[in-house]
This record gives sequence, structure tokens and C-alpha cells, in this order.
Amino acid sequence: MKITGRNIKRRLYGLRNIPSNIKRARYWRGHGVHSPFVYNIVRQVFMCRELKSDDRSLYEALSSLGIPRRRCIQLQNLLHHCNYTTFEIDPKREDFSGVDMVITTIEIEPDKLAIMAEKATQSGSTLCIMAPTYDAPRHKACEALVAQHRCTSIDNRGYLLLFNNYLPKQIFKL
Repeated sequence: MKITGRNIKRRLYGLRNIPSNIKRARYWRGHGVHSPFVYNIVRQVFMCRELKSDDRSLYEALSSLGIPRRRCIQLQNLLHHCNYTTFEIDPKREDFSGVDMVITTIEIEPDKLAIMAEKATQSGSTLCIMAPTYDAPRHKACEALVAQHRCTSIDNRGYLLLFNNYLPKQIFKL
């Protein structure tokens, strides 16, 4: 007689993701983050569910593109937390000078992300790549950007932040 139903292999199938989830959960509230800059971003930006300032320009621009509310709030709070005043979403121009934060949506092809990252590095702008794991080519392109980036990068699954400032090379996957 053949035994059917849920065997031990099927019961334990979801456990294969536990090591990755545990590593990310450790950083979620800021535990294990030894950079004061990133710790403050985790505590004051990622964990905050309400807007911290009256400025709603980035929030409204992202909402009109269909970005989830939580991500819109986080990015608006990041703009306020880092004292950024200007931003652009999917810019078409050659130079990003004068722009504090550049946001790329899934409309930008993965092969153009490296070019945008280089432009952001030259101008000192922070690059935000929405949905870095949307598909395999985009995920590989984002991993390559993080590997060659010279400053701090934060990946919180919804977007990838590449800072271009005085911080040392650190990679955080929240």
C-alpha cells in the first residue's frame, strides 16, 4: 500500500527560506546594524508608517505611478531625513547635477541601470532602484551594481538605495 498525503519532505518545504528570512529579520529593527547612519534610517524611515513632514511631493508623484503606499511614505521620509530637496523619477537627461535623489521605476531596462548609477555617482546623487528583484535580469544587474558600488547600499526588498556620499562601502540587506 502506498502512503499518500503530506510526507516529511512536503511539511518541511517552506523551511528552506528560513536562514535568509532570519538574517533579514535581524536587521529589520536595526539590530546588528553598526552604522549610525543606516541605523537611523532603519528606525526613523523604514519603521515609520506616517509622513514626518508636511511635504508630500514625492509621495504624490510615486502614488500616481502605482507604487504602494508604504514605499511612498518610506521614500518621502527618507527625503526628509537626509535633508534632500530635489528628486527626479526616471530622468532622461545626461547629467544629474542638482538632483539629490534619483528614482528609477521598472520602466528602466536592467542594462541602463549601470549607466544611471554611474551618472548618480558622478553627481553625488542617491540612486533608488524600485523593485530590484522584479525579474532575473534586473536582479543580476542590481547585484552587480551593489558589488561595484563604492559607498553604502541598502536593499530592503522593495527598493535598492545606493548612497553616494562620504560613507564607507557597506552592504545591508534588510
